[in-house]
Amino acid sequence: MKEYSEAIAFLGQWGRFQQMVFFLLCASIMPNGSGTFNLVFVADIPPHHCFVPDVNLTEDWLKAAIPVQELSRCSRYRLDVVRNLSAQGYVPGRDVNLTDLEQESCVDGWSYSTDIYQSTIVSEFDLVCSEEWKQPFTITVFNVGVILGSFFAGQLSDRFGRKPVLFATMAVQTVFGFIQAFSTSWIMFLIFLLIGGLGQMSNYLAALLLGAEILTSNVRVLYSSLGTNFAFAFGYMMLALFAYFLRDWKSLLLGLSLPTLVYIPLWWLIPESPRWLLSQGRVDEAEAIVRKAAKWNKVQAPQLIFEEYNVSLCFCIFLFKYLYNVCPCLPRLVNTIGYIALSYNTSQLHEDPFISCFLSALVELPAYVSMWLALRYLPRQACVIGCLLLAAASLYLVPLMPQSLPNLKVVLELLGKYAFTSGTVLMFVYSSELYPTVLRNTASGTVLNIDMFLSFVLKYFTVFPFLGVFMKYLPHITLGSMAVVSAIAAVVLPESFGRPLPDTIQQMPTVKPKEYHILPVMLTQGCESVFKQTET
Repeated sequence: MKEYSEAIAFLGQWGRFQQMVFFLLCASIMPNGSGTFNLVFVADIPPHHCFVPDVNLTEDWLKAAIPVQELSRCSRYRLDVVRNLSAQGYVPGRDVNLTDLEQESCVDGWSYSTDIYQSTIVSEFDLVCSEEWKQPFTITVFNVGVILGSFFAGQLSDRFGRKPVLFATMAVQTVFGFIQAFSTSWIMFLIFLLIGGLGQMSNYLAALLLGAEILTSNVRVLYSSLGTNFAFAFGYMMLALFAYFLRDWKSLLLGLSLPTLVYIPLWWLIPESPRWLLSQGRVDEAEAIVRKAAKWNKVQAPQLIFEEYNVSLCFCIFLFKYLYNVCPCLPRLVNTIGYIALSYNTSQLHEDPFISCFLSALVELPAYVSMWLALRYLPRQACVIGCLLLAAASLYLVPLMPQSLPNLKVVLELLGKYAFTSGTVLMFVYSSELYPTVLRNTASGTVLNIDMFLSFVLKYFTVFPFLGVFMKYLPHITLGSMAVVSAIAAVVLPESFGRPLPDTIQQMPTVKPKEYHILPVMLTQGCESVFKQTET
């Protein structure tokens, strides 16, 4: 039986059909870049202080009613006391020692600065002071939706096809991103945000694997490493542009959601994956798509394109080969942690949040270009180790830089973001090369779920928010150390460079060294014998 790439070699690699699939799938990914990080602006915390109602206070007392210290965001001097002192003609700071006055909470609400934003969900629903925990929890809820969506979309994609899941997740993104803007409470916003998160990375993963299965050879590498990620980065940069002009959180959500309606006609242009159809035994449908592609490319299709495919699924084979291929999880996990942590930490790069977001997105472009070149010419294992060591070196150097060179620290953090972005791209492509067509989406989605869950747990509870309290640069040292450990673990990664995508479980590459595989090989042979006996 011919390999899939051999069977469709007559189409060529870069005809009109491949060009259409390439660019339309890339276009479908652009909303992921803006949707993944829009909470950077939607849930940002603007400067605020207790609201002081107009109760006939003098101008001096109106200014002095809010304590100067950091606690002023959540407290004020007792209004009845301040009003009596103002009525008696006392001058704050001269006649009255303000530190002796009793304070109270912001019983009349808060006043939020509009210098940067007209409003965010923080100012809309007062997610400050005693309710401040709701702001990071909002981001966590979104990430839970992303994890659940990746898991279930992977299962559904392997069961019902790549194309239906791709467009279903696009619809979820669009619809629930739109109705979030009409939330009247924080709980309502959370519900819509959770459902919208189901379509985020699952849409990206579906588009990535659909293109990787349709395209072949160097074009597949170009699509997986450069095309999809350039589209993601473009959407990420557009987020900064939209947020700059739409300073109200509702307007921003509407502005990001409504343009995605132009993707509706793509349903009639993007085909199902012929690889997936073959794995389901639907040979006639796969041939119909390839023959249509031949017409687009103006080439003659042979009379018989595919032989009959008989893809059997032995779960025990997959289980043990999957367990013995678990080594890619650690490098992928650390790359994901580093990418997410540095992406959400963009406010530290520049005092202007819009410039910070743009710089964080811009540095991804050279990462995608370099990974495209690396994936074409270099072994996967060497690329993984190189990205991790580069990230570790840049993060280790940040604490050593003198305070007089703040721009050099920014450059090093951006270099770390570059390295983690490169590693994340590499691991996405690498995972798609490891797993067979019958389980590619399920396996990739499962690994992504593990990475996303652990990375968000580590990000929120061990990396930037808390470690920085004990020592300013402890997060950088921690991430750098994790990268070094992952680079060491990457030594035993299986190599997929120069190999065709596996269509069956038996074709999966395995972890080195070979001595580790006695048990999986025995079980594989046992399962195969069971299938042979069943067939006879």
